[in-house]
Amino acid sequence: MNNRIYFDNAATTYMDPKVLEAMMPYLTERFGNPSSIYSYGRETRLAVENARKTVAKLLNAHPAEIFFTSGGTESDNTAIAAAVRDLGCKRIISSAIEHHAVEHTIDFFKCSNDVEVDYVEVLPDGHIDMQHLEKLLQDAKEKTLVSLMHANNEIGNLLDIDAVGNLCKKYNAYFHADTVQTVGHYPLNLRATPVHFITGAAHKFHGPKGVGILYINENVKINPLIKGGSQERNMRAGTENIYGIVGFAKALEIAMADYETDSKKILGIKNYMAAQLKQHIPEITFNGDTFGNSLYTVLNVSFPKTERSEMILFNLDINNICVSGGSACTSGANQGSHVIRVINKNPNQIPIRFSFSKYNTHEEVDIVVQKLKELL
Repeated sequence: MNNRIYFDNAATTYMDPKVLEAMMPYLTERFGNPSSIYSYGRETRLAVENARKTVAKLLNAHPAEIFFTSGGTESDNTAIAAAVRDLGCKRIISSAIEHHAVEHTIDFFKCSNDVEVDYVEVLPDGHIDMQHLEKLLQDAKEKTLVSLMHANNEIGNLLDIDAVGNLCKKYNAYFHADTVQTVGHYPLNLRATPVHFITGAAHKFHGPKGVGILYINENVKINPLIKGGSQERNMRAGTENIYGIVGFAKALEIAMADYETDSKKILGIKNYMAAQLKQHIPEITFNGDTFGNSLYTVLNVSFPKTERSEMILFNLDINNICVSGGSACTSGANQGSHVIRVINKNPNQIPIRFSFSKYNTHEEVDIVVQKLKELL
């Protein structure tokens, strides 16, 4: 890419050149509106529906269950709003470590729609307390939505969505899983997963920004969040982002075809960096279930708080090293990580998230660790 070292792939990723190649015809000569009946419109309509079929096949879903959106935030908003407004959910069970796209949407309905919200306890390693979740479901007297993310974008912890889905099934609750960090990173079989809504965003797996998906189980009937035309089978008005949709499908196709090779390589880089950090900066600690049930792409590390470490993100940036102090949605707000505050209450530590992709190397890890030693 350039002389920068990019270790913030949980925020966004470099677009695969093969994805851009697939998109280019729809950025140039194939510019028709898919709602038009003449040939220019028909060819772009075909591109959208072929992309839908590709995505559905890769996720083992029915094409009618896949809706294209502007990204994970819109998809999360649509699912939660639909559960409250259309499915009659008067109670939401979530956690304190969800992405803000979920957390703030739930807060909105809690304040404006008299929706009761319960937060499942989070264990010290960052995992959801499943026993507490079941107790909350047992105690529910109202129709309930459970909204829990499949993988935490800051610490990488993976949720057992099958176990959560089966609990929801047992207690007749709806289940929304924010899968933005796992679509494109793990094979998903939605035919065999007890979930009502999942979400995805192409830019998390080397696709374009501004396009996502919302999976809605075929047994769930909801109204659109965005109203207007009849696009997306009357579910999401607005002229379709053709090139983005084509890019989403191509990126997912590449990601799933290369999953075994890429995931093994990326996990090797993550483990190598963890070992090098531990060897050269032994005072560090890891946040989350780093070497257990965790994303192979994310490594969250806390450094002892000193005058130097408080400036570490700034100084790494000066040295052309891109990392994050938390979610990309809050890193510019100087608020710190709400996730780390829940699981690590030590005020004398500075957390940094390193997140990796297939384009990273062990040599880059060596450079970053050496630079960290110098800066600290």
